[in-house]
Amino acid sequence: MEFKSGLWQHPGMINFRTLADGHPDLAHSPLLRGALLTLQYTRTHGSIGLTKNMAFKRVFVHWAVENFDWPGKTSEEMFRYNKVINEYEFPPLEILHFLLISLRLGRHFKGEFRLTKRGTELAQAPALLFAELIPYFLLRMDHSSYARFEGRPFGTWDVWINVINVEADFGTTEAALFKNFYGEPEDWHTAGWREMAAFSSCVLRPLEWAGFLIETREDALGKQACHVFKTPLWRSALHLDSDDILRPMPVH
Repeated sequence: MEFKSGLWQHPGMINFRTLADGHPDLAHSPLLRGALLTLQYTRTHGSIGLTKNMAFKRVFVHWAVENFDWPGKTSEEMFRYNKVINEYEFPPLEILHFLLISLRLGRHFKGEFRLTKRGTELAQAPALLFAELIPYFLLRMDHSSYARFEGRPFGTWDVWINVINVEADFGTTEAALFKNFYGEPEDWHTAGWREMAAFSSCVLRPLEWAGFLIETREDALGKQACHVFKTPLWRSALHLDSDDILRPMPVH
């Protein structure tokens, strides 16, 4: 695992609200769900076997693919083309493995992944796990380190999140958000597709994996449009400077 951590960009004024363990909006976070499942699996089985390269062995990787319910990566689709899947072929699990070790919720010991005392405690405390996992993942990871492109978009999380807070309040598109930040209406069909890819991989995808955004894709007039919506978890968990200028939610 060659991911990078450290304060990639100054987080600015992004405050995470404290939620209760039973808060229903926590269910919107794929990363939290995967972390809970991994911690609980390890607690139940005692450990997870590791390969010589310190990756999770395939038996657990297959279990994770089948149980994580990861957006855009159903088990049927993944096993359709690969009967055998390694950790690096399921990026969410590879990143989650890195995060659990970095946060000292798990450790490698004699060829096995085992829980620390803190990891055992948080396996049954979703809100506390969310509070440790998500800010670290979102604000401290260098998301370009696991993207396909080395380039990272210009900007800070403070600006990105506060602008998206307003622009995506009733839904928007990936291209419209890109234009808001960078002024050029780039998309996957223009010469600026690499810049668009960097923005998508390093900003929108981490927000989706954290559980704050939902992205839906559809083909229209020969082009693929990506629509972006805030999840209920965004409103529950984030307290932002731009909240004051949001329009009231429509009542039906």
